[in-house]
Amino acid sequence: MKCLINPLTLINKKSIVINGWLATANEKNEGKKMFLDKIGRNDDCWCGSGNKYKHCHQIFDEKLAELKARGRKIPTHKMIKNAAQIDGIREAGKVNNAILDEVASKIKMGMSTEEINSIVVEATARLGGIAAPLNYEGFPKSVCTSINDQVCHGIPSADDILEDGDIVNVDVTTIYKGFYADASRMFLIGDVLPEDKELVKVAREAIDIGLSAVKPWACLGDVGQVINDFATKHGYSVVREIGGHGVGIEFHEDPWVSYVSKKNTGYVLAPGMVFTIEPMINEGKADIFIDESNEWTVYTEDGSYSAQWEVTVAVTEDGYEVLAS
Repeated sequence: MKCLINPLTLINKKSIVINGWLATANEKNEGKKMFLDKIGRNDDCWCGSGNKYKHCHQIFDEKLAELKARGRKIPTHKMIKNAAQIDGIREAGKVNNAILDEVASKIKMGMSTEEINSIVVEATARLGGIAAPLNYEGFPKSVCTSINDQVCHGIPSADDILEDGDIVNVDVTTIYKGFYADASRMFLIGDVLPEDKELVKVAREAIDIGLSAVKPWACLGDVGQVINDFATKHGYSVVREIGGHGVGIEFHEDPWVSYVSKKNTGYVLAPGMVFTIEPMINEGKADIFIDESNEWTVYTEDGSYSAQWEVTVAVTEDGYEVLAS
């Protein structure tokens, strides 16, 4: 099995270039010691690739240790996917995308959100997947449908009818052959007001802005900083309490992804990390509350509209790859 990661440029036996700076011999030795005390060079790599550690993640681990010595927050091994796992998540993403494509082709004014749920249920079964939201911590449906001032986790219902001027988020998470992919899209229903169209547009652009900050050996906080700066520049606010998450082997994994974070903070973005980018952008204030009647649906406190798009992204050796959108 091919290893996904080859993160370092070796200069010579005594020095390593790390993200533009030269590691000292002492830092390099500390990096070796941190991981070689736990695993031998000729042992199978911890990532499950089947390769020997010295040919797989040894140099990767040394680099993380050196970054830790410089005060950076490094990801755990559990946050790192191997090449086969990335392949599996990518395939799950294809199924997830196809389900969202089907919703896009059928969603219309006058449709209930329960009908959207039915579309997702049918498409998921036909494509060989499993709807991850169903019964997850008690969630009663196979998809989240959030309309207008609903920020997220809207529960499909036959009583919730899509009306002219609505904006709606459809959030789909699919398990396919044991791997998870997570994405959501916004849909405009009928004649949407210009200001609401602009909100949806900016929320989509915020995804691309966030992706531009996904660079190997940068920081997760960089992603949140650029998204928050972009949203506030347009006069919007970003929800603080709810963020993205690691995904792929489980529905929700570490790391948690904030979109009000600061540059050069948070986990190092190491190749093999997979997480969602899904900022919730509000027209008004960032304050939110949870509907006490169902303990799921999140609303804006001031009744302003909210928009969210979501992608699953993998950090690669030279940038990123979107696995689900």
